[in-house]
Amino acid sequence: MSVDLVISGGTLVTETAAFPASVAVADGRIAAIGRDDAMPPAAERLDARGLHVLPGAIDAHVHIREPGYTHKEDWATGTAAAACGGVTTIFDMPNTNPPTGTREALAMKLAAAEEKAFVDFGIYGLLDENNIDGLETLIEGGVAAFKCFMGNTFGNLPAPSDGAMLEGFEILARRGLRCTVHAETASILARREAKMRDAGRHDPLAHLAARPPVAAMEAVQRAALYAEWTGARLHIAHVSSSEELRPLREAKSHGVDVTAETCPHYLMLDTEDYARCGSLIRVNPPVREPYHKALLWAAVRDRTIDMISTDHAPHTPDEKHRDDIWTADCGFPGVESQMPLMLTAVANGEIAITDYVRLSSAAPARAFGLYPKKGALIPGADADLALVDLAASSRVDRAMLHSLRAQVTPFHGRALKGVPIHTLVRGRFVMRERELVSDARGWGQSVRRVQEMPPPRPRNTAHTTAAILKLPD
Repeated sequence: MSVDLVISGGTLVTETAAFPASVAVADGRIAAIGRDDAMPPAAERLDARGLHVLPGAIDAHVHIREPGYTHKEDWATGTAAAACGGVTTIFDMPNTNPPTGTREALAMKLAAAEEKAFVDFGIYGLLDENNIDGLETLIEGGVAAFKCFMGNTFGNLPAPSDGAMLEGFEILARRGLRCTVHAETASILARREAKMRDAGRHDPLAHLAARPPVAAMEAVQRAALYAEWTGARLHIAHVSSSEELRPLREAKSHGVDVTAETCPHYLMLDTEDYARCGSLIRVNPPVREPYHKALLWAAVRDRTIDMISTDHAPHTPDEKHRDDIWTADCGFPGVESQMPLMLTAVANGEIAITDYVRLSSAAPARAFGLYPKKGALIPGADADLALVDLAASSRVDRAMLHSLRAQVTPFHGRALKGVPIHTLVRGRFVMRERELVSDARGWGQSVRRVQEMPPPRPRNTAHTTAAILKLPD
């Protein structure tokens, strides 16, 4: 048997071990792993001596901005950034224009992604006040998961009422798709921001003051309670504060199927960076006081936090650099810098390289129903690979970001140890020798939940909205 590619001489890294081995790739999948002299003949061989071979990262929280905001980002630039950051699958959020809350909006987004994407992608459907009756249609249309905005962020999508959120969870519990929540309580945020504005506070720290940890803590607890009651699968986006860890741990101890993510900016930045970054640092939820970082790192290590995402949220430099913090758009690019930042954390001893594979690849693959097709280095899995040089030194440089219209980052100038050198998606190079492979545009495919997940386990079905609407006998 002949294969398409053999990667030889590298160190393979899984979530449990690192070991020298070669990898054979055929028809977009891993065909074999073993000694180099046991590999089949190949059309191409890649010498990976000195490199570590990781499963490609899966970023479960990305905002591509197309349709509606392509002056910030589109599917080509966003997935080019992912490819150059060792990310082989992204999950795109629904707060575009139009929001991905209807079958028609989903079809529009899928068409743009299929034409332009360098990497594989999942599409989030929106769960809001007015589309509960359309959730089934979105599932049939191919969404990979759902997103519920409990607090406001870019796009100003209104938070659904608790009644709509609960009804949505009832439906998703039956269908088995996970719902990611932006867990901040909308009424707290709105009231505090209005008072800050009225008081004349428009400095960067005013944004932090308007979004206290209690707003996130309460929202995590409420979402977890609805998930426990209905049996829905829940994911907590961008955990930013130590206070959120208590309701998260409590929910897990009660058997709730809840996962959580944090982002490099919450692990590596704090209020001391506000003076340096100014309005650029504005993100929802905000970067917080220094004490949160150590507790978030501890939660990463003890698996309270399951995965690393980026909340990649591109905006133009003009939209980010403002004298009035309330007029600066929230968020910044992150999908390209996540892997080198986290590899630097590995070099600094914060986590092991095997932990990084779990956090960046295996855990999101399991949570969203892609494992072991993705997130694993085993025969039969998609050949989604990131080959990294753990010894390479560099710096974050905003001018080098492939998010070409949004070349801003609060990490500009930060020293790095470890960078991705090659990225393969289903066996095809999308980055090679640190250069984007331009003709791989359009190679990305839509992903959605596969059947390896446990079956759905809805609870309290006699109390669902659908059940109580039935006429009594």
